[in-house]
Amino acid sequence: MAPSLVHLPNGQTLTVSSVFAGFSFKANDLNIHNSAFPPGWTIIIESQEDADDEVAVDGQTSHDAPRKTHTRRFRNPTLHGDNLFISSISNPSNTDFKPATSPTRQIAMMLWATLWWYFHQPKPNPYITTKGLNDHIPEDGRPKGDWRVNIKREGIFKGRHLLSKLERMGIIISEDSSVGESVDDRNGEGWMKMFTSQRGFWLIDPRIFLFTLSPTMHSPYPGASPYPSRPGSPNREGFALAKPDMPGEMPQGLMTPQAQSPGGPFASGSHLPTYYPPPPTIFTFTNNIRHPIRQKPPAQGETFYTRYIPSLGQFLSFRVASLSHKSPTHRGPVSDSTPNFLPPGSGVTQGSLPSIANMTINPNDTDLLHKWMNDPRVDALFGMAGPRSVQEHMLRDALNTKHSFPVIGCWDGKPFGYFELYWVKEDRLGRYLSSHDYGNWDRGFHALVGEQEFRGPHRVKVWMSALVHYCWLADPRTERVMLEPRNNNTKFIEYLQDVGFYKEREIAFPHKQAALMKIRREGWEAPVL
Repeated sequence: MAPSLVHLPNGQTLTVSSVFAGFSFKANDLNIHNSAFPPGWTIIIESQEDADDEVAVDGQTSHDAPRKTHTRRFRNPTLHGDNLFISSISNPSNTDFKPATSPTRQIAMMLWATLWWYFHQPKPNPYITTKGLNDHIPEDGRPKGDWRVNIKREGIFKGRHLLSKLERMGIIISEDSSVGESVDDRNGEGWMKMFTSQRGFWLIDPRIFLFTLSPTMHSPYPGASPYPSRPGSPNREGFALAKPDMPGEMPQGLMTPQAQSPGGPFASGSHLPTYYPPPPTIFTFTNNIRHPIRQKPPAQGETFYTRYIPSLGQFLSFRVASLSHKSPTHRGPVSDSTPNFLPPGSGVTQGSLPSIANMTINPNDTDLLHKWMNDPRVDALFGMAGPRSVQEHMLRDALNTKHSFPVIGCWDGKPFGYFELYWVKEDRLGRYLSSHDYGNWDRGFHALVGEQEFRGPHRVKVWMSALVHYCWLADPRTERVMLEPRNNNTKFIEYLQDVGFYKEREIAFPHKQAALMKIRREGWEAPVL
């Protein structure tokens, strides 16, 4: 298998190469990102298949006799038969980087990156065949299984409490939820059948696992974190702290080594994971509607979601819209970035080099909305055409609304569309639904694509599924995402159905007849790649 380049959502890249019985992972950004990934690690992965072509359904077979299996080298993913473990790790020099405070977290990050690579592989056939039971039934009429990979208690994972810690982090699970009879926790009882499913993996927030290492005082690598935080973290090691934003400047983007301000979900001056659990549920009333107090959205211009899209070869990102008179400069990862090697201690960073991504040639967000809303195609759906003051007033209202916030979508940093993410309960939609139609944490969004070059069925499905993905990650209590497009917008409704939405019924708003489209967390599998 030829080496492959893996793009992580924080902008780092890994080179994956085939080795005997497995794959090696090599971090490409050690001297730029203060990477917490070691220079490399190796996994052993193999595929186990039923010798008699009999496949288990939810762990059960149609025969009482033990299943006969054979093991082969991994070529492509199987539905349930792949087994992997990390066999070795090569750590960076202690003279350059301080060891990770928590080795368990570093191993968890390596496992997470390995699974990120694995679940970007071609999806296996989901249909299950049980010999003698349903092999006469057409394939699309057979039951479907969840794609999963088994995590073996071998190699690095033999640590006494390591698998239990990884299970507490949510990155691996087991169908055996019992305590177990053994009083000796060294024998690994109860930890032999751990796995990660595709569905479960994509519901894990990457911010739980991605962090950076602190360089030592005499390291040739950059002294300040490439991911500054807000507010600035205490500087216990004496490194230079990031400077605060200059007045009038936009918050910088996702992952820029020289960034002077926050802006992305992985930004951390303390070199720690940036995931925080959602706040507790405390209720209040708005317009006689009882609802949870909502957490404040990200700041204007701040990137809150980013992911590399292999099928398009570009990074998709979403940031909060801004009223700034300047064009927000994109500082996040882009697909056409310069090579990832720069001399240590040179003072040169990728973000400081000229590129399409960091050239401020785009109009500001108000100008973008003015252009897009005056497009007859968009005006037919949104009805917000008019002078620039109309769109500026719309944006001000959106930024001051408590139950929603305005969003700009970008491909490789170039704006392509406008979105509004809202909580259904306080939204106009909630007034047309009964209480059993939605929960306290269900969300919805409005959407438009303004740039002609970024239209097309596949791109629509990618950003649709990405917005749904963000809703699941932003709050695990969100169980449904809803949209209410006009009922004659058949093309858009078909796109929604292609990514898993279903039409529940129609709703008569004063200004339109809408199709109520829903998708449930339980039925969602993965974002479009």
